[in-house]
Amino acid sequence: MKRILLAVGGLSPQIVTETVYALARRMPPFVPDEVHLVTTSEGAERARLQLLADPPGWFRRLIEEYELPPIRFDEQCIHVLRRADGGPLADIRTPEDNEAAADGIVEIVRRLTSKPDTALHVSIAGGRKTMGFFVGYALSLYGRPQDEMSHVLVSGPYESLREFFYPSKTERIIFTRDDRPVDAAKAEVWLADIPFVRMREGVPEALKAGRASFSEVVRAASHRFDAPRLVLRVQTRTLETPLGQVRLPPVDFAFYWWLARLRMQGNEGIPCPALEERNADYARGFFDGFRVLVDNGNRGHEQTWVTLEEGMDKASFEQRKTRTNKAIRLALGVNGSPYEIARVGRAGRFRFGLLHLPPESIRVEQA
Repeated sequence: MKRILLAVGGLSPQIVTETVYALARRMPPFVPDEVHLVTTSEGAERARLQLLADPPGWFRRLIEEYELPPIRFDEQCIHVLRRADGGPLADIRTPEDNEAAADGIVEIVRRLTSKPDTALHVSIAGGRKTMGFFVGYALSLYGRPQDEMSHVLVSGPYESLREFFYPSKTERIIFTRDDRPVDAAKAEVWLADIPFVRMREGVPEALKAGRASFSEVVRAASHRFDAPRLVLRVQTRTLETPLGQVRLPPVDFAFYWWLARLRMQGNEGIPCPALEERNADYARGFFDGFRVLVDNGNRGHEQTWVTLEEGMDKASFEQRKTRTNKAIRLALGVNGSPYEIARVGRAGRFRFGLLHLPPESIRVEQA
């Protein structure tokens, strides 16, 4: 996989070289193929002058001194946060600045996690505390199994020293804030891995594919943890849930309505009809709702009446289940929601129904 390091930074661009150094020396190593830095306009200028300009070229010096493979890090990899009006953020001080920074950070994380053949490592060590929080939360929203998060720690008295960028291989004298000389070769840098909860499956597909604000993504993911609630609106053939609405064709709505009625009665699931079986009870349950939705003489549904007249067979049951679940996933933008027709049990004894919904959470409105 392509390895990517994403760091947030403020006025100390050293966070980039310190993190690359720590990642390269950990076991197993994670040497990034490219590095991205999210920062303010002032932070971007400091990173350009101290890490990329030559001299001092501290990023190049790190790669050469430790014989690391080529790592892409150039001015295009430095992302300046923007205000709501599009101007660069010089600092993050107001509520409006915080909101703009959150939106910018979540968009960068969304984009860097959009390709399955990448592995993203996020460092939360630099910048203002809110920047670290936002990038960590964004990774929780969009992170995949291969993604990681960390904080870099530097031994005293080297932490935050202007002249310290990484532990050198040979003696290099720098000065502390009280003008005391110390050797950069004796510094220690550690990487503290930070576990995080991955909530990517709770983010609708539309928000994984396109730009959205931080608050929109958080709100959408939070709905995943809402108590399940389902209203079947018969007149419009709509399923109403906290995740959104699903409108179904008459045949699929009647099938789902039948399973909902069973669940409301406490049913724990029904088996799919056996091969060559035509289940008359299933067909009657389906037609109880179907008759409400369409006329017996509606020529557009003649085939449904003919097919199920002698009972529901395996093919009809599986087709309705598959079509309905596909429509639910597409409308709600998530897989595995409690509103899908679930399967439980073991091979040969599978049962199907709205089994992830408590019976009391389902309501039918026919008016």
